[in-house]
Amino acid sequence: MKIKKAAAFILAGIIFCGIIPFVSANSGLMGTADDLADKRIGVATASVQDIYSTEHYPNADIHRFGTSADFVAALKADRVDAVMGAYTALREIQRRDSSLVFLAEKINPRPVGVAFQKGDAMLDSFNDFLGQIKADGTLDDMVARYFTDGNYEMPEIASVNQNGRLLYGLTTIAGVPYASISDGSYIGIEVELARRFAAFMGMELVVRDTDFSGIIASLAAGRVQMIGGGLAITEERQQMVNFSDPVYMEYSAVLIKRDKMDFSAASQYNGEETVPAAAIGPSDEKTFLERAKESFYRNLVLERRYMLVLNGLLATVALSLLALVFGTLLGGLICAMRMAGNTAVRGIAKVYISILRGIPVLVVLMVLYYIAFASVDIDTFLVAAIAFGMNFAAYVAEMFRAGIESVDKTQREAGIAGGFSPFQTFIYIIMPQAAALVLPVYKGEFISLVKMTSVVGYIAVQDLTKAGDIIRSRTMEAFFPLIMVAVLYFAISWLLSLSLTYIEKRTDPKKLCS
Repeated sequence: MKIKKAAAFILAGIIFCGIIPFVSANSGLMGTADDLADKRIGVATASVQDIYSTEHYPNADIHRFGTSADFVAALKADRVDAVMGAYTALREIQRRDSSLVFLAEKINPRPVGVAFQKGDAMLDSFNDFLGQIKADGTLDDMVARYFTDGNYEMPEIASVNQNGRLLYGLTTIAGVPYASISDGSYIGIEVELARRFAAFMGMELVVRDTDFSGIIASLAAGRVQMIGGGLAITEERQQMVNFSDPVYMEYSAVLIKRDKMDFSAASQYNGEETVPAAAIGPSDEKTFLERAKESFYRNLVLERRYMLVLNGLLATVALSLLALVFGTLLGGLICAMRMAGNTAVRGIAKVYISILRGIPVLVVLMVLYYIAFASVDIDTFLVAAIAFGMNFAAYVAEMFRAGIESVDKTQREAGIAGGFSPFQTFIYIIMPQAAALVLPVYKGEFISLVKMTSVVGYIAVQDLTKAGDIIRSRTMEAFFPLIMVAVLYFAISWLLSLSLTYIEKRTDPKKLCS
């Protein structure tokens, strides 16, 4: 009876907690920005809109997302009531989707600049360059092309490599008109600005696509020499980096779903961008196959976006295999240390295993990228392989130890008595039996490793997940890119699992005969 009462109490709590957000999600129409006071607002993490909404709407429920594609998808799914982002980017989204309207436009004006490390003399060179393109009208032309005309074609800019490389950090998930990828090349006003500056300096531009939340940390750690991507100048950011003179002004805006808009109460109305529902003609009804065909074309064929997926897929597989090899070798070493006779050596192995198993792999990845290898010119891909390999090694070491200790000690003694050396006994008698015990668990850990690599986009490695994020930032579709990425991860895991199962059978005589 007590168990039934407890279960009923828990069920009632779940239902009650589920009703509250449902009620708040259906709290009426909105006509002005003041109506956001008690709503759910979606913003990009660490953006100026994140700061603005937190300060101006203290009673609102702020939902923070990694990309604009994420919070737009949440808006369409009614997970949030409104989204706040950069006006120019939201305008592009709204133009392609008539189900969304502006609740507020051009609020919170902020100057946008390019940032450099503290004390970097390159800042003065950039300001000189900026003054020149302002004086000759080049910057005005760029702003008009990208922000007014929506023309994202990149002009031909000569690349010179007389004075080395210029490492430029940006985030492509900001999307156009700021920065994105089209036909395998970077596009956007921030990319053109960086290319022109690199030509001005006689340097080769190298773009490093970084997660927005870590872009300033990437500069502070010396991973890049300058950062952009529509970065608004704020007092807090100026404490970490030095900003250039303002390049252009950017504004914030708020988008909501059309069925949540109270047009009669709206204080501002733009007939071109917020057409009343009554003015919309009948929808063009299409079959499921027609919609699927269009979605396939937009997400994969258009601008050769399939190359993003293919490159991301290859990066994920290569990273997983490299981490597997490194982690297995390092795990074998840690296992040997863990089973050594020396107490100090065993202690070092125990500490390593405890630390690596107790810290999330994403944190390990960040520590290596921003701290341990900050001053070392090492490829980001190798940093990721080392991080995942170190994490994998901690689990492999314990698997190996458990497998070896599971083999009866009498077999070791029998091998030595039969004339084998201790090393030969381990190779020919102990290891085959231990491998048969370890492989099933090893296979599961490797599949987990493959899935864990999905966070590598945080340090500018364009893997499969990052490729999906870039595509979503362009198409603003959630279903097709996410399902595609999920299917590809499943395919990778399935094929690798089959390969390890084959190896497992080859090392187990019983399974080989079955």
